Amino acid sequence: MKDKVDLSKIQLPKPGEGYKVNMEAAKEKFRNYWAHKNTGRPLMCVIARRPEVEQYSDGTPVEGGYLDQICQGKYYNMPEELKWKDMEDKYQNPQRIVDRYRYFCQTHAFLGESFPNLNIDFGPGSLASYLGSEIGFKEDTVWFNKCLDGWDGVPKLTFDPENKWFKKHLQLAKDCQALAGDDFYVDMPDLMENIDVLASLRGAQDILFDLLDEPEMIGERIQEVTDIYYEYYDRFYDVIKDEEGGNAYTVFQIWGPGRTVKLQCDFSAMMSPEDFRKYIQPSLRSQSENVDHVLYHLDGPAAIKHMDALMEIEGIDALQWTSGDAGPDGTLPDWDVIYDKAIAAGKSIWVKVYSGEFEDWIRNVDRIVNKYGSHSLFLLFPEMSMEQAAYLLDYADRNWSDVKGTFVESLGR
Repeated sequence: MKDKVDLSKIQLPKPGEGYKVNMEAAKEKFRNYWAHKNTGRPLMCVIARRPEVEQYSDGTPVEGGYLDQICQGKYYNMPEELKWKDMEDKYQNPQRIVDRYRYFCQTHAFLGESFPNLNIDFGPGSLASYLGSEIGFKEDTVWFNKCLDGWDGVPKLTFDPENKWFKKHLQLAKDCQALAGDDFYVDMPDLMENIDVLASLRGAQDILFDLLDEPEMIGERIQEVTDIYYEYYDRFYDVIKDEEGGNAYTVFQIWGPGRTVKLQCDFSAMMSPEDFRKYIQPSLRSQSENVDHVLYHLDGPAAIKHMDALMEIEGIDALQWTSGDAGPDGTLPDWDVIYDKAIAAGKSIWVKVYSGEFEDWIRNVDRIVNKYGSHSLFLLFPEMSMEQAAYLLDYADRNWSDVKGTFVESLGR
């Protein structure tokens, strides 16, 4: 980044204006994104360190993980009194969770289409805990303990409003929402879906054997998960929805007008295309018909084989691709086979950018925008300096605005 940066173009909230300038403009871009008709530059999640904490950073972009604000950024110079004392303090104490997030918001700027949103996950896949799994909490990870040795004698999976983890989680959402007020969103937790939930209850290897030995029975259990998913989702949604019925969805940094959800099936990496179509596609189709906006999370190269089946689901509005743990980011040309199918099917795409240096990001996104256009594209960047953010957004306005895309043109659109 050699050009001089004009920081005067960066608008920051004035005292009393909250943590985000012009959220309404960001919402309008999200509305258009879901409709595949965004104008101007692509949607860009850009979170920058404020000058007062820049001295505590090494100046380079960084991703937030479990020890910070996941998919948003890192804590810098956090006051000693805000640091968590134990795992209950970190994951289950609403006042402490909100106080820490307020500190994060005070030391960061939410630019582009980023917006303040509080992750209250009990780990990815908390629906398993509502159905009997015990949760293991550590500083840098959360897991769900296997609780079924087999399916004999296991009653139908049903909505249980008295489950201890569900009651704790829902109360956490209520308390955090009350403390947040209108200052930031409280996210929809990552409940998880279909056979991924069964894998948490039973263990992934055992579910794989079950699918081989008793496929019809597993199909019935998948349907049971599908049938109760929105019983849980709706309880959280009623707590966190905004004035127009929209909600934010956990670590994916998305907002949608109306009921908005992420769907996935990570277990599909171990499934044949035939089994996926038979047991998972109907579940995903049913779930996508019960909400307003759906982002599908595709995880790992072994899941790419299901793209055709996924793109046949009309209710999926956008596709988010993850190459796996510590894999290359979403701009790698190898992943074009995924984006080609998504754009050809009329979906939007969600691309995470992190490989290489700052200059590499710009060059890599140049290629993505030139091929797929700016009308159906969301870009998530790591936390960065204010100077980098100002340069990136200015470059995007000048170079990535209202681009149709060569691939889109090749489709005759």
